[in-house]
Amino acid sequence: MISSVLLRAVLAGAAALGLALLAPTAAQAGDAFRYWGYYLWEGESWTFAPTGPAEQTPADGDVQGWRWAAAGDDPRLPRAAGDFDLICGGTEAGDGEKRVAVVIDFGSADDAEDGSEPPQARGACAVVPENASGADVLAAAAGDVRYDDAGLVCGVAGYPATGCGGPVEGDAPTGPEEPVELALPEQAGDGAAVDDDGGVPVGVLAGAGAVVVLGGGAALMARRSRAAA
Repeated sequence: MISSVLLRAVLAGAAALGLALLAPTAAQAGDAFRYWGYYLWEGESWTFAPTGPAEQTPADGDVQGWRWAAAGDDPRLPRAAGDFDLICGGTEAGDGEKRVAVVIDFGSADDAEDGSEPPQARGACAVVPENASGADVLAAAAGDVRYDDAGLVCGVAGYPATGCGGPVEGDAPTGPEEPVELALPEQAGDGAAVDDDGGVPVGVLAGAGAVVVLGGGAALMARRSRAAA
């Protein structure tokens, strides 16, 4: 049998590998990419989600956010507040269901690869089963979610139509951004829904016996770091 000392060494090495996958290498610290970032509303501000959406199980009344952006080390946050009452105030959930508000920010022209004006940021109220994950919520709110073969979110609600996490030529946009107004469903109660059997893939990175599930830009940076190694 494997000794306890050796077992602890193996687990420590796997943990170290997981932490390494979460951060870009020093050589890539200044690189920027276009990607969909995944965020959680924490009362008064957005925070970068620590895991991928399939590993999150939001509660009724939670708000989740997605932002398309050209960004480097620092994530660029959704430009609208996570106002649950504004997005879901007119929507009711049935037995065994929950309401999760979703902010989808398609970014600015500076974030678009061709410099074109993206769609207006929108808010959607997802009515989903109580055990639904963040991935299920996104599918219900956006309708169309495009993934690559590794499970990285490449397109939300049809945007962008092609590509997935390409590098930014030159410097990424920086500095403060003006808030934007959300486009909301025309009728209160038009919350999107997802079936109990609905499932959405999520990317996982595995190595040395450890499996690390990543969210948003962290997954992208890890993938780029491994490709450059």
